Amino acid sequence: MTEAQSTFPRRDADGRILAVTDLLGLVLAGLVIGVLALLVFDGGFALLGFGEFGRASGWLAVILPAWAFVEEFRAWSYGAVRVVVALVGAAVSLTFGLLVAGLFNEAGQLWSGALAATAFALAYAVIWFYGIRWLAHRTG
Repeated sequence: MTEAQSTFPRRDADGRILAVTDLLGLVLAGLVIGVLALLVFDGGFALLGFGEFGRASGWLAVILPAWAFVEEFRAWSYGAVRVVVALVGAAVSLTFGLLVAGLFNEAGQLWSGALAATAFALAYAVIWFYGIRWLAHRTG
């Protein structure tokens, strides 16, 4: 008797993530890990006297989600279509992230940046997932 193996995120034969929920889950997990790492490093540096706690840029939390986006970009080999979706997604989600950072500016660099990184990453994930599929379908 063999056990069915499940992987996260679920991918097709070309390495593309199959469900938007998988992509969003991967992005959220990366954001949580990124924020926790920032808290540890920022707290450690504050304890050592290298600055005040909360002064690190929360935007650094987007490193792991960005890595997932790069891997997803590489999995789609449609050339110009993926570049268009990536550029549109980056422009829209960066604007959204900067808007969120401005709205929560009083919370401090760490927290406003982390919220901005979250807004950016979630917006990009949705735009990428649906945009690449829509354009790939339209261009054949």
